[in-house]
Amino acid sequence: MNNNSPNLFQVNLPRFQSWLTIVAICLLLGSLGLGWVVKSALIVVGLIIITPMVGFLGFFWWLRRSIVQAECPVCSYPLQGINGSEIQCTNCGELLKIDRGKMLRDTPPDTIDVVAVEVISE
Repeated sequence: MNNNSPNLFQVNLPRFQSWLTIVAICLLLGSLGLGWVVKSALIVVGLIIITPMVGFLGFFWWLRRSIVQAECPVCSYPLQGINGSEIQCTNCGELLKIDRGKMLRDTPPDTIDVVAVEVISE
């Protein structure tokens, strides 16, 4: 081997060998009339890659629409929750129901809620 001669044309095939093998197999199947095998394999690989992305984006779209940020009607502490669920205020412990973007006190039926405006002591 002569180390003084320049290497003008040197290709690193191990890097591309796996890709060349896949392309050669696809061309061979296509020439034999089995191109549908290659197309169906590409569709399956595409679905495996695209389906989680669509699910991830759909989940975040639903989450953005469903999260409600409001204040507790009892103590005015800022809270977050999912629309249509029940939560407990972390500040005062009141059980709250989230309905149509608002936080409401979850009171039993026939309960009258009274707010004292002014109390005068004599």
